[in-house]
Amino acid sequence: MIKGLYVILENSTLAKDVLEGGCSLLQLRNKTATTLQLLEEARKLRELTALYKAIFIVNDRVDIALAVNADGVHLGKEDLPIPIARKLLGKRIIGFSSDNIEEALRAQREGADYISIGPIFPTQSKPDAGPLVGLETLRELRSKLSIPLVAIGGINKYNLIEVVKSGADAVAVISAVSSSASPRQAVEELLALFNKAKEEINR
Repeated sequence: MIKGLYVILENSTLAKDVLEGGCSLLQLRNKTATTLQLLEEARKLRELTALYKAIFIVNDRVDIALAVNADGVHLGKEDLPIPIARKLLGKRIIGFSSDNIEEALRAQREGADYISIGPIFPTQSKPDAGPLVGLETLRELRSKLSIPLVAIGGINKYNLIEVVKSGADAVAVISAVSSSASPRQAVEELLALFNKAKEEINR
């Protein structure tokens, strides 16, 4: 379920272009919006993702995810603990951000549906991303994890294939799409590269 290109947006402005480009996994992430602003953007994104049959994840906010009937939530170490979030969300998707193997494996044991690991490369999109994780940690975690693994941090068209070949089931991108002159074209290009990597793996 969690595979392919995972696009993270701070509002609904680019969503239609991103979804028309073929993105089937979208997250709303905005650290500065008010609850009301976030709710309004989440409503718009839920409507669009339902129309395009894409998975919609809300970052951090279990309450917003429930309010708009999102497909799931993405949590960090400072958010609601996974067991509590699970009681509230039922069978909805719960993702967890990690920057080390031990933490990722603990999140899996606690019931996370997928793990996001990063930053893989230097990134300007998340100032609080922490020290680089790198491809070696990605490969090691893939060998120990039994749930989907999402790579994040500095991923673009020049390094995406290497990331997928290192074990990522999905690649999360922010600026590679949002900073593009054509978000739709950027999504199409990144998806083509993802599929190329998978084909090369399966040869």
